[in-house]
Formats: sequence, structure tokens, C-alpha cells
Amino acid sequence: MFHIVLFEPEIPPNTGNIIRLCANTGAQLHLVKPLGFTLEDKQLKRAGLDYHEFATLKVYENWAECKAILTGKRLFAITTKGSTGYSEVSFMDEDVFVFGPETRGLPEQIRAEFMPESRVRLPMLPDSRSLNLSNSAAVLLYEAWRQVGFTRGI
Repeated sequence: MFHIVLFEPEIPPNTGNIIRLCANTGAQLHLVKPLGFTLEDKQLKRAGLDYHEFATLKVYENWAECKAILTGKRLFAITTKGSTGYSEVSFMDEDVFVFGPETRGLPEQIRAEFMPESRVRLPMLPDSRSLNLSNSAAVLLYEAWRQVGFTRGI
């Protein structure tokens, strides 16, 4: 299935929502420290409801450690600074979607590791800054899952 990487996530309810998303789609969630909360955070648990036990979650000390685990997979930076629309990509099983922190997005040094065609953007109105992290993860994950025929699911 797919992989969602949250690089330095800051807002517990967003991560909780994504835990629930992953539990319901079979995606694996990867969290890269530092986290803006603890995994015992009340808001994180409330947003994830009782889905925590059904999600595959791994935590990494840094980006290099996370990236090493995902070697051999196709990685996509999901960024407002991307030049490739998400609907232009043909996703494949085991693809990895890397999201940045809610308040600042992926840092330039991380984005620079991705080829331009792997920097993916969700469409928004011209003067919009960004979408909510958990909403963006859901839109992207469901499009990728649809493209592979909802395998390992429905």
C-alpha cells in the first residue's frame, strides 16, 4: 500500500486524522521528529479515535533515517511550491507522499532532493496559501488508491 510521511508535524489533531485515514486505507504512516506533540497527546488521540491500534505508525529521529527505510520506493514531495498537478501523476502501489509541517511546509533543502516532476501540488485558487494537512493527505491518498483500483481494500 501507500506511505504517508509527515515531516516535523506540528498540530496533533491533523496527525490524529491522518492516523485514522491510514487505518482505514491501509497506508503506512511515518513521522519524522521533532514532533510538535507527544504520541500520548489528548488531541491526537481524540482525532484518531480508537484507530491508533489499526494504523501502522513508525517514528524516525530525522529525515535521513526515514528516507533510508524507504529506499527503492518512489517519493513525492507534496508542496504548494510543486509544479506537477496531482492529477498528472500515475501513482503506483508503495508510492510515498511526503508532507511538511503545517505552518511552513517542506523546507527548501528537503524539496530540493525531489525532481521537479516529483514535487506535487494540489490545485487551489490563485490567492490561496495552503490546504489543511489532513485534508491534503486524504485527497492525495484517495486519488492514488483510486488509480490502483482500490487494491488491498474494498
